[in-house]
Amino acid sequence: MEPWSILVILLLILGISTPFWATIGLLRRVGEWQNKSDPEHLAQLGRNTVVPHQVAVLIAAHNEELVISETIASALMLVPASNIHVISDGSSDATAEIALSAGVNCLELSPNRGKAGALAAGIDHFDLASNYEVVMLLDADTRLAPDYLVTGLPLFAAPDVVAVAGRAVSLPPGKGHGLFARIFLGYRERLYAAVQVLIKYGQASERANVVNIVPGFASMYRTRVLAEIDVAAPGLLIEDFNMTFEVHAKKLGRIEFHPSAALAYTQDPDNLKEYVRQVRRWSLGFWQTVRRHGLHRGRFWAVLLIHIIELVSASLVLLLAVPIVILSELTDVSLLRPVDLLIGVVLPDFLLTIFAATVLRRPVLLLLGLAFPLIRLLDAAVCLVTLVQAWTRATTGVWVSPTRRVQPAEPVPVTG
Repeated sequence: MEPWSILVILLLILGISTPFWATIGLLRRVGEWQNKSDPEHLAQLGRNTVVPHQVAVLIAAHNEELVISETIASALMLVPASNIHVISDGSSDATAEIALSAGVNCLELSPNRGKAGALAAGIDHFDLASNYEVVMLLDADTRLAPDYLVTGLPLFAAPDVVAVAGRAVSLPPGKGHGLFARIFLGYRERLYAAVQVLIKYGQASERANVVNIVPGFASMYRTRVLAEIDVAAPGLLIEDFNMTFEVHAKKLGRIEFHPSAALAYTQDPDNLKEYVRQVRRWSLGFWQTVRRHGLHRGRFWAVLLIHIIELVSASLVLLLAVPIVILSELTDVSLLRPVDLLIGVVLPDFLLTIFAATVLRRPVLLLLGLAFPLIRLLDAAVCLVTLVQAWTRATTGVWVSPTRRVQPAEPVPVTG
């Protein structure tokens, strides 16, 4: 294969978005370094900033007795118990009892409405928009970093900022977890590093404002925009993509994100079954949101279109590359050689692993990363299958929580 063909494969796999937004993020970082010595800039960060007692915490939970006490405990380190609101959505376990025993507010719903329906019910029942300036949406398995609000609330300094996306950090595996669990969790660590540091940081720059998801695991919204957002839009499997698209579609304001702010630790899947289940839910939710909103004029929608093109093309290339190599080896038609696959697919994939290992200071990722291309193949298959399902199958949003695991280890502070 000619060198230009390998370059085409590289572009199809990596796309242009990652290097472009990484460059924008680097320029943003340089500007922040310069402004650190600007007294007026530092003073501005202290104005128009929300204080912790103006923050409501909203936790939608369905049968989360194994993890919710730790989540509530992490929130209690940041805000009073009266600020924390748990929605037990059709739970049949001790979720509600644990919340009440912790002294926080708890609303029990029956039957199961799904996460989006539970959030909407909580916002309305507790009248959060009237009583608080900011609401934090928190998953029942999330542990907030002790400085979550200290670092996250200053991002609301600009009055046009209506949402702050939290930075996800994967909780480490517990004792007794084998190699496969570490591979799945390591792959998720790499994903978070690549998406949040290389892409989202640049997309959240003031002049861009094209972040496509404010993740529902631990993020904040100004309550004044909640009435404009259709939180529980029907037919969607997840709510966070839709809420973010609503912000852009209705021009409600700007979304902020910073890699060193609003950190929270989340429990990611450590086995094949739970991993596929979660990725399918995320991917189907994304495509359903695209179907619901469509594409419009504007910077966000143009960036979204490019993302969709890159996502589909990369998935197709990943799934077709190996069969084409095999076909080329078995016939006289030289379409793709094993070395082309190595240079065009495996090498750029490993470069992402090197980046994540460096940023996170996790050299073990270099070893685990040898298996990551196989998980990318799985992601590609799920992406294309759910693309079809989003237009052919209806969903109700009613949820079943993933299988949780006991997480005794304290999270390790993330770097980068």
